[in-house]
Amino acid sequence: MKKIASTAIIYPGVILGEGVVIEDYCIIGLPFDGMVSEKTVIGGNSIIRAGTYIYAGNKIGKNFQTGNKANIRELNKIGDNVSIGTSSVLEHHVVVANGVRIHTQVFVPEYTVLEEGCWIGPNVVLTNARYPQHPLVKEFLKGVLVKAGAKIGANVTVLPGLTIGKGSLIGAGSVVTKDIADGVIVAGNPATILREVDY
Repeated sequence: MKKIASTAIIYPGVILGEGVVIEDYCIIGLPFDGMVSEKTVIGGNSIIRAGTYIYAGNKIGKNFQTGNKANIRELNKIGDNVSIGTSSVLEHHVVVANGVRIHTQVFVPEYTVLEEGCWIGPNVVLTNARYPQHPLVKEFLKGVLVKAGAKIGANVTVLPGLTIGKGSLIGAGSVVTKDIADGVIVAGNPATILREVDY
């Protein structure tokens, strides 16, 4: 049985699975510029907490949850058992695989790919603009690829188009300026390898 707060706004074209909870002042299926007739799907047993905006065209799996005031832009693909924390922003055309955890106040830009089971700590900033304010900036956008099981600590910044290797760990406060190999621990500004992951 669905539970939708009376203050929530649900636009046409939204498909909600069984057991979905939508709390106060959420907006689901919010139209965007250039929208034609995109459906918005949220899988069963999901919890959308107060103040969250989810734009049209998102395809979201089951057991999804947000913190308060998450902002999820249009046309993303989000798997099962994903959580997106309070005040985090997920821009458009992002792919989030099963079991990903995105903590509070994280910024995930367009064309980012988060593979299965990766963990993104609070206040992490992923970037995609190689040439900010350039007239052709949008032609050169390239999101970050975070491979399966990687963990990114709090307050990390990752530069555009980089790859964080499978199972790697990025220490808190690091600035990642180059690709990170699989299975290593890195930290610092710029982030450098400390050792291999041993767990």
